[in-house]
Amino acid sequence: MEVFGIIVSPTKTIDGILPVFLFCVSWAILHRYFQKHNKGPKSWPLIGCIIEQARNFDVLHDWLYIYFKRTTTFSVPMICINNTFTSDPVNVEHILKANFRNYPKGDRIHERFVDVLGDGIFNVDGEKWLHQRKVAILEFSSAKLRDFSTRAYRTHALRLLNVLLDAWKSGLVVDMQDLFMRLTLDSICNIGFGVNLGSLSSELPDVPFMRSFDDSNKLIIRRYVDYAWKIKRALNVGGEAKLKKCVEIVDGFIYNVINIRRMEMTASRARGEELQKEDLLSRFMSLSNEDGSPYSDKQLRDIVVNFIIAGRDTTALTLSWLFSMLCKSPTVIKNILSEADKVLNDLNRTNETGHDGITINGFYGRVESKIQHDMCKYAELLNYQALNRMHYLHAAITEALRLYPAVPLESKVAVNDDIFPDGTKIKAGNFVSYSPYAMGRLECLWGDDAKEFKPERWLKDGIFQPVSPFKLTAFQAGPRICLGKDSAYLQMKMTTILLLKFFSFDMVENQSLEYSMMVVLYMAHGLKCKVSLRE
Repeated sequence: MEVFGIIVSPTKTIDGILPVFLFCVSWAILHRYFQKHNKGPKSWPLIGCIIEQARNFDVLHDWLYIYFKRTTTFSVPMICINNTFTSDPVNVEHILKANFRNYPKGDRIHERFVDVLGDGIFNVDGEKWLHQRKVAILEFSSAKLRDFSTRAYRTHALRLLNVLLDAWKSGLVVDMQDLFMRLTLDSICNIGFGVNLGSLSSELPDVPFMRSFDDSNKLIIRRYVDYAWKIKRALNVGGEAKLKKCVEIVDGFIYNVINIRRMEMTASRARGEELQKEDLLSRFMSLSNEDGSPYSDKQLRDIVVNFIIAGRDTTALTLSWLFSMLCKSPTVIKNILSEADKVLNDLNRTNETGHDGITINGFYGRVESKIQHDMCKYAELLNYQALNRMHYLHAAITEALRLYPAVPLESKVAVNDDIFPDGTKIKAGNFVSYSPYAMGRLECLWGDDAKEFKPERWLKDGIFQPVSPFKLTAFQAGPRICLGKDSAYLQMKMTTILLLKFFSFDMVENQSLEYSMMVVLYMAHGLKCKVSLRE
C-alpha cells in the first residue's frame, strides 16, 4: 500500500496498530475492574461517565436516586472534571453553611446561565451577590410588600377561578400546569414591575414573553451535556440560535417596561411629585449601588429576570405536582377544607377576619353570578393571618415540595481542596452537587413510607413541625436560603384553598406524569384535568 508516495506494508501497519488496540482494551477492562466495588456509576478512561450520563439525561434525577439508594455520596467523573454528588444532610450543611465560601456558583455555572440570568442574584457570587442579597432582604421584609403581594395573589387566584368556571360550563379539559404558570406569571409581573400581563384572561392568549421565557429555560439547561454549545453560540445555529431569539424577546419586553417606568418617574418629578408605585422594579429604581450610582437598565433587567424565576416557575410547578397528588387523595382534600372552615370560624368568632382593602369589583369588573359572588366573599376572608393558621394545608404543600422540589438539583464549584464530614475528598475546581429530588425520596431520611404523599408526617397535635433545611432542601439553606419562601407559601395556600373550596378536579386517565429536564421540575406533558363545581 502506498501512502503519500511511501510504501507501507499492511502487515507492519497491523503489527503497529494491534498493540495499541490491545493496550486500550486492556486499559478499559482494568479501569472498569478496579471499580467493581464502586457504588456510584462506573466510568471509562478519559471520558468518564459522560456516555451513561448523556443516555440518562432525560431521567437524570431518577438516575441519581438509584445510586443514592446505594450510598449517600458518590463521584461522577466527566471529561477533565469530577462531580461529587451527595444526599447526606451533614455534607449539604457543610456545602451551604459551614464552608459556604468554598462553594460558590463559580465561573462555569455563571457562564452557562449568563445569557438568561445575567448577573442576577442566582448567578453571581462575592460582592455582587452580597449587595443584591442585602437589598433584597430589606425589600422582602417589608410589611407593605407583603400586603401588596397578598392582594395580588388573591386577585389573580380569583381570575383563575373565573377561567375554571368557564371551563366547567364548556366541559373543556384544562392543563392545570399551564394555568398555574399563567397565574404566577401574571401575579409576579404585577408584584415585580407593576404590569398586568393578562395571560390568565378568559381566552388564554398566547403571550410571546411567556413562551420565550419558558423556552429559554428549556434550552439553557442543555449546555450541561452539549460540549459544543459555545461553538453553536458563536455560529448562531441549532438550539443556541433559538435561545438567542428567545432572550431577545424577553429582554425587549423587560427593557420596554423599564423605559416606561423611567419616563413615568421623570414626569412625576417634573410635576414636583413622587411616583407612588408598590412594585419591586419601582422600589429598586429608587435605590442605588454601593458607590451611590443608580442601577443601570442591565442591572434592573437581571434583577427582574431572577425575581420572575424565583417567584413564578417554582410556585407554579409546586402547585402542579401538588394537585396531581391531590387528585388521588380525597382524604387530604377533605382535611384541608375542614381545617380551613375551622380556622375561619374561629377567627370570625374573635372578629379577626375581614378583607384588607380589596373590593369585589376589583377582581371581575362585574359579578355575573351568585357563585362568583361567593368566590369573592370567601376570598376576602383569606388574609395573611387566616392562611398562617392552616397547618394541614402548609403540611400538604411541604409534602409536595419534598417529593417534587421545584429546583431538583443544585451544583457548586469547590474553590479549594476540601474534605466532607463523611471523609469524601474534594479537589479544587471540581463540581459538588446535591439532589433535593433524590433526598426527598430516600427511606434513610424519611422512613419506609418515603415515597408516599402523607401530610400527616409534618404534624404533631395539629401543628406543623419543620425539619432541618439541610434535609428538606427545596428552599436551599444557609446564607443563600430563599428570601421568598414565606411569600411562595402565601400564594400557594391562597390558590390551593380557593380552588379546592369551589372545584373538584379529575385527572384525565392514562396521562403520563413525567418531568422534563430543565432547571426546574417541569411536567413534560402538563396536568390535564376535568373540573366541576364542588357540591
